[in-house]
Amino acid sequence: MTDFAALLTADTGQPALTIVPVTAEGFAAWRAAAGVRALAAADAAGFAGKAGEVLIVPGDAAGAWSVAVGVESGSLGPWALAAAAEKLPAGTYRLAGDASEEGSALAGSADPSAALSGWLLAQHRFDRYRAPPAGAAGPRVLVSDAAAIPPAIALAEATALVRDLVDTPAGDLDPAALADAIRAEGERFGAEVRVIDGEALERGFPAVAAVGRAAACPPRLIDLAWGDPAHPKVTLVGKGVTFDSGGLDIKPASAMRLMKKDMGGAAVALGVARLVMGARLPVRLRLIVPAVENAIAGNAFRPGDVLRTRAGITVEIGNTDAEGRLILADALTYAQEEDAPDLLLDFATLTGAARVALGPDLPALYSHDDALAADLLAAGTAAGDPLWRMPLWRPYAEMLKSTVADIDNSGEGGFAGSITAALFLDRFVRAEHAWAHLDLYAWNPTARPGRPKGGAATGLAAAWGLLRHRYGGG
Repeated sequence: MTDFAALLTADTGQPALTIVPVTAEGFAAWRAAAGVRALAAADAAGFAGKAGEVLIVPGDAAGAWSVAVGVESGSLGPWALAAAAEKLPAGTYRLAGDASEEGSALAGSADPSAALSGWLLAQHRFDRYRAPPAGAAGPRVLVSDAAAIPPAIALAEATALVRDLVDTPAGDLDPAALADAIRAEGERFGAEVRVIDGEALERGFPAVAAVGRAAACPPRLIDLAWGDPAHPKVTLVGKGVTFDSGGLDIKPASAMRLMKKDMGGAAVALGVARLVMGARLPVRLRLIVPAVENAIAGNAFRPGDVLRTRAGITVEIGNTDAEGRLILADALTYAQEEDAPDLLLDFATLTGAARVALGPDLPALYSHDDALAADLLAAGTAAGDPLWRMPLWRPYAEMLKSTVADIDNSGEGGFAGSITAALFLDRFVRAEHAWAHLDLYAWNPTARPGRPKGGAATGLAAAWGLLRHRYGGG
């Protein structure tokens, strides 16, 4: 993983080049204060203080140049410095106005570490299958508030972990490899990790076992526990479909191309767990990941089959490509056994319908707890990781009716696909539990500063902001 610590260091007064954030609204004031050379450079480059613009400003002596960076009005968002981090040569830079300085852009940010993490993530590369770029380390920025550095690095490392897992092809990230990745993170922080497979999985998690039984790599359920049992219990559940062919209701090739990312919910949940454990948040953390590949073989589960879930609820299979909700049903049931969780969050690349409605950047948020939903929305806005609440519209539960089982796994008529999927999950969550479901995409389809095309950790910063606010006092 990229050495983020080398790219973000404490400012002890060492020589550095200056980065000046400029907004479109403040552009006139910047021009009024700029020298002749700066104005000439701005005019030649067409620099107008628009977000993502980067201008090298020549000084009066050799090597005395500075940088102007266009940013959005208001506080710095998580990607405000990403374009500069990508475009600037290696060297040491200092922000004009740092997190500790009154009136600075960073000080006005709800979460200064987010903008600093964006600087780091702009320099992260997924290099498992190709040599890393040659040369010295990228540009580093000096931070006068040293306390802002560890949370910025932690957020960048968790995000990079998610991206790298999602970007890894299914040939190298099957259910066993996903379990190994979770076990490695658990060992890093002293967590207990248990993997349930084989006959125990078939007995205890029949829906998970049925969905994954056609794959060469058998299904399993990964259960990580960390923290003091006396602390509030926070349980994260992540959909871990390492590849989704659609099963016997096979996807077309165009829809199957990105299905290595169908474990993105598990990756985001693991990223959140890493942040919780790294910050030693006073919670009893549990991470539950049902890990399967939805494959095709003679023993694959079929349309029309009836599966019995861990909860005892029977499900008629209307579509084998609606497999994520099946494995989550068992996992959510398991999550609520023994001690009830104080908070239950699940993350899943669950429906294409959510993407049709909200696109790749906005996870659909569902919850039967209004206070929790409001807190999650606020945390997402503050972190620059927005969510959009969708309704658990109860009348649509009629679409999930079955004539032979308790419930069908796919909505009749194809309407409101994201809502009916959330209603399916809601059937397995007790009404008294604080639960939220994030239907996310986990993929960035177009490269943008700090966000290369590929795996995306949408929802991670929002969930982490909620947990930090509720349990960490920050």
